[in-house]
Amino acid sequence: MAEQSFAGRAAIAGIGQTEFSKRSGRSELRLACEATMSALADAGLEPGDVDGFATFTMDNNPEIELARAIGAGPLRFFSRVHYGGGAACATVMQAALAVAAGVADVVVCYRAMNERSEQRFGIGAIPLAPVATTETAHFGWYAPFGLLTPASWVAMQAQRYLHDSGATTEAFGHVSVACRRHAATNPNAWFYERPITLADHQASRWIVRPLRLLDCCQESDGAVAVIVTSTERARDLRQPPVLVRAAAQGASRDQQMMTSYYRDDIGSLPEMAFVARQLYEQCGVKPHEFQTAVIYDHFTPFVLAQLEAFGFCRPGEAPEFVRDGRIELGGALPINTHGGQLGEAYIHGMNGIAEGVRQVRGTAVNPIRGVEHVLVTAGTGVPTSALVLGRG
Repeated sequence: MAEQSFAGRAAIAGIGQTEFSKRSGRSELRLACEATMSALADAGLEPGDVDGFATFTMDNNPEIELARAIGAGPLRFFSRVHYGGGAACATVMQAALAVAAGVADVVVCYRAMNERSEQRFGIGAIPLAPVATTETAHFGWYAPFGLLTPASWVAMQAQRYLHDSGATTEAFGHVSVACRRHAATNPNAWFYERPITLADHQASRWIVRPLRLLDCCQESDGAVAVIVTSTERARDLRQPPVLVRAAAQGASRDQQMMTSYYRDDIGSLPEMAFVARQLYEQCGVKPHEFQTAVIYDHFTPFVLAQLEAFGFCRPGEAPEFVRDGRIELGGALPINTHGGQLGEAYIHGMNGIAEGVRQVRGTAVNPIRGVEHVLVTAGTGVPTSALVLGRG
C-alpha cells in the first residue's frame, strides 16, 4: 500500500451545527450557512479565509452558492463524494488531502438536509427514468421482489448475520438502548431525556423482519459543518487542533449500493474491514487503543458487523461484546456518546464527526476520560470511509 503522506498533516479546527428537528422551517441553504458560520466562529476564522468545500453528491447546496451566501473568497478546491452516508468521513479525507497537498488552506466539509420535512429517505428510491443507467439498472435485480426501502435492503443482511452468529434480535436491542441512553443526557439530541429499555426495543413494531422500529435511525432536518486546515495553522486558532491521524475510503469486491447479495458472505462488511486495515496501517493505532468510537448506526445490525470489522471482537462475537453495558458510558468501548443517528439525529454521519472532535477536545456532553484516539465510521452497506481523530 502506498504511504499516506496526508496523515497527521491536517486537522479539524472548527465544528458547527444547527438544531436537529423534524421540521426546520427554513431552506437547506440557510441550514448550511448557519452550520458553516458556526464552525468558522468556533475556529476563529472568517468567511474570506475559506478557499475550499467538500460535501456529498446528495447535498442540494452547490458549493458556489454556499460560498456566495457566506461571503467566501475565491475557491481553489471543491469536491463531492458519492454513496450517501458512506461519504461522511471521506469529505474530511478529501479536505485533508487538499490541505496536505497545498491545494487549499481552509476547507469546509458540510451536509445540510431537510430529510424529514422535505425528503423521506426511508421510503426508498425507485428510478422513474424511462431508460436505465448503469447506476440504476441494479434496481432491477431486487425491486421487483419487494426490496424497495433501505430497511428491506439491510434486513436481508441482518437475517444472515443472525443465522451465522446464532444471535437473537436482543443483540440489536443492546445497541439501540446504548445510543438512546447517551442521547437522553444530550440536550442537542432529538431523544433528549427519552431513554429506552431492552423490553421497549423488543416490543417495538416490526418494520422488516428482523428489524424493528427501534433498530432504524431517525429522519432529521439539520446541518453540520467542520473546518479542515493544516495542523500548523490549526495550532494558532481558537480551539485545540484535532488531528486527522488517518483517513480511508473503501469499496469491496462485488460491491453494490446497499444490496451486495452476490458475494460469498453477505452477513459481514468487507469494505469496512478494508477501511480498517488502511487506517491501522496509516496511524499504527490498535483496536484496544481507542477510548471511544462513533459507529455509523443507521441500522443496529451494521453496528455489530462494524465492531467485528474493526477488530474490537472476532467475527460472530459482537452480540456478546455489546452486552452488559460494554458499549455504554463506563464500559470498555463507549460508542456514540452523543446518541448516534438512533438518538441524536440523522445527518448522514456528519454529526458523528463533530462528536469525535468534541471527545478529543474534552467538550462532549458525555465525555470519556483520557481520550487520545477516536474512531469515526461512515455509512455501511455502501462504499464507505472512516477516520481516526487524535490530539494535536
